[in-house]
Amino acid sequence: MKKITILSIAFLILTSVQAFSQCAMCRSTLENNYSNGNPGIAAGINAGILYLLSMPYLAVMVLGYLWYKSSKNARKEVSAGAAAR
Repeated sequence: MKKITILSIAFLILTSVQAFSQCAMCRSTLENNYSNGNPGIAAGINAGILYLLSMPYLAVMVLGYLWYKSSKNARKEVSAGAAAR
C-alpha cells in the first residue's frame, strides 16, 4: 500500500502542468482588456481562478489528514487498553 501511494504521488508531481482555466465570459473580458494594453488584469484573474479551484482539494486533504490522525490515535488507545488488561 505504501509503495502504491508513493508511486501515485510521484506520478502526479511529474505529470503536473501549469493550467490556466477560464470560462467563456472571463476569456472575452480579458481579451478586451488585454487589447487596451493591460495584461496584469488577465494574470490576476487566472491566479484567482486557480486559487478558487485549489481550495476544495486543500479542504479535503486537511479533513483526510485529521481523520487519519484521529483513527491512528484511536487504534493506539485500543491497543494500549488491551495491553493493560
